[in-house]
Amino acid sequence: MNNALIKGFGITALAAAVAACGGSGSSDSDSTGTMSLGLTDAPVTDLTEVNLNITSVEVKPAEGKSVTVQVETDEGETSLDINLLDFQGGKVVQLFEGQEFPAGEYEWIRLHLGDNPYVKEDNATPDTEVDLFVPSGFQTGLKLQGGFIIPAGGSADFTIDFDVRKSIVNAGERGTGDSKYILKPAHRLIDNTEAGSIIGDVDYVSINQNDALVACDYEGSVYVYSGDIPAEELTDLNSENLDSNEGPLLAVPVEDEDLNGIHSFKAAFLPAGEYTIAYSCQDDDNESKETLEFLGHQTVTVVADVETEAKTIPLAQ
Repeated sequence: MNNALIKGFGITALAAAVAACGGSGSSDSDSTGTMSLGLTDAPVTDLTEVNLNITSVEVKPAEGKSVTVQVETDEGETSLDINLLDFQGGKVVQLFEGQEFPAGEYEWIRLHLGDNPYVKEDNATPDTEVDLFVPSGFQTGLKLQGGFIIPAGGSADFTIDFDVRKSIVNAGERGTGDSKYILKPAHRLIDNTEAGSIIGDVDYVSINQNDALVACDYEGSVYVYSGDIPAEELTDLNSENLDSNEGPLLAVPVEDEDLNGIHSFKAAFLPAGEYTIAYSCQDDDNESKETLEFLGHQTVTVVADVETEAKTIPLAQ
C-alpha cells in the first residue's frame, strides 16, 4: 500500500484506499486524475488563535460510497492540530497535493475533527484556551457542500476558505460560559484555477482625521460582495445571513504594513467575476445587525490568477 505525502505537515494518506472509491486501483490516465487541497482563512481582528484538530478527510463521488483518508503524521499521530489564523491573507497550508483519485464528479468534502477545538482571545492572557463548539463536529465533521470535478488525466486544485470572522460567534449564555464560541458553517471550496484576488489601499489617516467622512471605531475592514451591489444595499456581517448567502462574502481588515498611515488589504481566493467592495471603520458584531457607513464603494472585476488593484479609498472627488 503506497503512502502519499501531504505537503505542509509531513502527513501521509492511504492512497490505495482513496483510489478504491471508484472500484479501481489503476493509475490509468483515462480513469484517474489528481487533486490538491489546501486550507486558508479570511483575516480576523479579535482572536489570536482558532485551533482545530483534523483527523481525516472524506470525499464523496457522485456515484459510489464515500472514502475517508486517514491523517497520519511522521511521528505516528493520527490527527493534526492547526491554527487557522496562521493562514490568512492568501497564505495556504496544503492538506495534500497531487493525490490520485478516480476521475469524475464529486458531491462534497468533509473534514473530520478530533476533540477540544478552542480559540484564544485578543484580550485574554496568552495561555487562556476558550472552548469552540462545533455543532455535530465530532459526529459528522465539517461538510463542504457543492460539487466539483476531477478531470480524467488532469488535475484539480482546491482551497477550503474558513472565514473565521463570519463563522465564529460568541455563544454567551447559550454556551457553558460567557466566552464560549460556536463555529457556524461559513467556509467555501475554491477552485484555485479559476480564482484571483483584489488588492488595494485605504488612506486611514485622512479618513480618521476628517469627521465629515465617518467616525471611526477602529482601523477598519474592506467588505467584499459578490456581484454589482448598489451602495444603499450594502450590509454588515450578520451570522443570520449565512443560510441565505446574503451580505458580504468576506470582510478583510486593513493593515498598515509600512507604518505610513496608508493601510493595505488583500481579498484572496475569489472566483473570477464581478465584485463590489467598500470600506467601513465602524464596529461590526456578527451576532447582531448594524447599520454601517461605507466609503469607497466600487465594482472590481476579478480575473483568474491575477491580482486586481482597486481604487484607493477614499475615492478621489
